[in-house]
Amino acid sequence: MPGAHRKKTPGRHRKASPLPLTWRTTGGLIVGAAVLGTAAATAQASVLPFGSAPAASTAAHAPGKKPSGGSSKDSSKDGARKAARNDPGKGAPRKPAAKAPGKSSGRSRPTAAEAIELARSQVGVEEDGGGETKFQKWYMRTARAKETLARDGGSLSAYGDANWCDMFVSWVGEQIGFRDQIGSDAWTVAHARWFRQQGRWGTEPRPGAIVFYAWDGGKDVTDIRHVGMVIKKIDDRTIEAVEGNTGNAVQVKKRSADDVVGYGYPAYRS
Repeated sequence: MPGAHRKKTPGRHRKASPLPLTWRTTGGLIVGAAVLGTAAATAQASVLPFGSAPAASTAAHAPGKKPSGGSSKDSSKDGARKAARNDPGKGAPRKPAAKAPGKSSGRSRPTAAEAIELARSQVGVEEDGGGETKFQKWYMRTARAKETLARDGGSLSAYGDANWCDMFVSWVGEQIGFRDQIGSDAWTVAHARWFRQQGRWGTEPRPGAIVFYAWDGGKDVTDIRHVGMVIKKIDDRTIEAVEGNTGNAVQVKKRSADDVVGYGYPAYRS
């Protein structure tokens, strides 16, 4: 069960990556859930956590503790970071704000290629010396952050240097106006549960799918520790994905299917 929000701990829930890939593009949610007492049960109750009413079931890591949901096995402190690269004003241009859930028209929905392009445009964005990025700063300003705090406990400031892989995925969804399909959270376990509750969960890697990982062979949703966005399926045993909080930065990685718990499928435009 997620505990009180704590700061990110370098090295926790990580192991050496068997398939590293460095990729820099020209263009350019996870807060450890702090579920206290009965909040763990509450976190499983909501079906539509991204609607207008506060949701009871989709958190991402509670700031700092990295419980079941958001640390990368590749994250490690790399020395001094460039804080300027994390300026919220930089990166891909903002796109129209997301519409209310269920009201995206076929013409307004983005394609999977557009979502991937935006996510890849952030490759190279790193944490600053305090473990912060523009993705955490963005999440802390959202109404969703207040909802997840009400659900999980903790303090808003704790999101500032907490695991941010799910906050990165959530940021992408917000920028392309697709929050109702990609979701918005900071706890990967609850984010995965939301996809399952919507009937949009499976085991086939598709471009633009949200991929949820567990290290050391875990296959239960509660084993999830990290999240990213699928770029492509390389073969039956390997995928390529863009991820936040990997080596304390946004990176493109090749991952073994053994590390994948499942995939969430946003309803992209064909």
